[in-house]
Amino acid sequence: MNEVVVTGIGTINPIANNTDEFMESLRENRIGIGRINEFDAENHKVKIAGEIKEELSKMIDLGRASRRYDRVLKLALIAAKEAIEDSGLDEKGKWKESAAVTVSSGVGGFKTLFAESKKYFDDGPKMVSPFLIPMMIPDMVSGIVAIHYGLKGPNFSVISACASSLHAIALSSMLIRHGYVDVVVTGGAEASINELAVAAFSNMRALSSNNENPEIASRPFDKERDGFVMSEGSGVLVLESEDHARKREADIYGYIKGFGMSGDAYHISATEPTGEGAARCMNKCMEDAKIKPEEIDLINCHATGTPTGDRSELLAIKKTFGEHSGKPFIQSTKALIGHSLGAAGAVELIACILQSRFSFIHGVKSLINKDENLEGINISTETVNKETKNILKNSFGFGGHNVSVLYSSE
Repeated sequence: MNEVVVTGIGTINPIANNTDEFMESLRENRIGIGRINEFDAENHKVKIAGEIKEELSKMIDLGRASRRYDRVLKLALIAAKEAIEDSGLDEKGKWKESAAVTVSSGVGGFKTLFAESKKYFDDGPKMVSPFLIPMMIPDMVSGIVAIHYGLKGPNFSVISACASSLHAIALSSMLIRHGYVDVVVTGGAEASINELAVAAFSNMRALSSNNENPEIASRPFDKERDGFVMSEGSGVLVLESEDHARKREADIYGYIKGFGMSGDAYHISATEPTGEGAARCMNKCMEDAKIKPEEIDLINCHATGTPTGDRSELLAIKKTFGEHSGKPFIQSTKALIGHSLGAAGAVELIACILQSRFSFIHGVKSLINKDENLEGINISTETVNKETKNILKNSFGFGGHNVSVLYSSE
């Protein structure tokens, strides 16, 4: 089977407009969470989110077509542009004829759906945009990247809620391993911070309402955690077969060594409380990578800051790592950027790649009162200078979707 390597990365998120900024922000433990600017949240219980501050039109020029692009599509294109340029792939090369695209989203063009629904109810059916469907459907995130770059290989999106982009990376690795393609542009994008989404997540008691202290509102593993903080963003990676990358003398970040997937078969939104499904997922991932638990240096957790979810992931880690539970550091990048839903796995895997390349582990800055289940677990609130070779990345989604990916620097 072909070895899978990472040759390009790109991101835009609440603490960075590109990977260089992301690396510095992670090292400095910057927080990207604040009061919502996208809409007037005065009547909402939740008034905070992780928003991208930069005007997107300054970062990508789509001309008149911009009106036909939901925000999620623009975020995907910004991250894809950086990743493809970073990979060093020839702008007009033959690789495009067979390159796959699997950039994914949990909910797609939610903002467009909301806006056009309002038009329908306020002004009638004739006022609904004829571009609603292509602007809204989640698979268009992958489609638009392929269209812009002329990538003609397999093209699809993976929809598994907050596990979407990490599932996309796992399935893309499969395509390369088994020789279907040599290049895949993969990852995820999400842009759903609006009145309806915030109200819906808030009413199901999934969101933190710590409006007065936004910098510590996203607090994975803290005893006082009260839910996740919604954010937006995109993370895109270029994966290649090692042979393809070596032949063109590409700069290789590292390897996707393995992946594991499982289902909780438990509840539509709640995590299985014992962590059994997550433990099976992590075990499958390490078995696939042929790497032992004691060889893992860092676990980038899904850990969103919900009471049950964080606890079950900690229990899963202890089930999986046993006597080695205290060896790897654990962290949650959501403490800094919030939860970007379907894009989270890809953005956070890029965080892992940057930390490995520059030899540091960012802290969980908002961790003040440690959950009792953290006993025996290695976690820091501040940045630690440390080399990491093998990193395990977890993502879990509503519906019981679990996926883990193992990244190795060599």
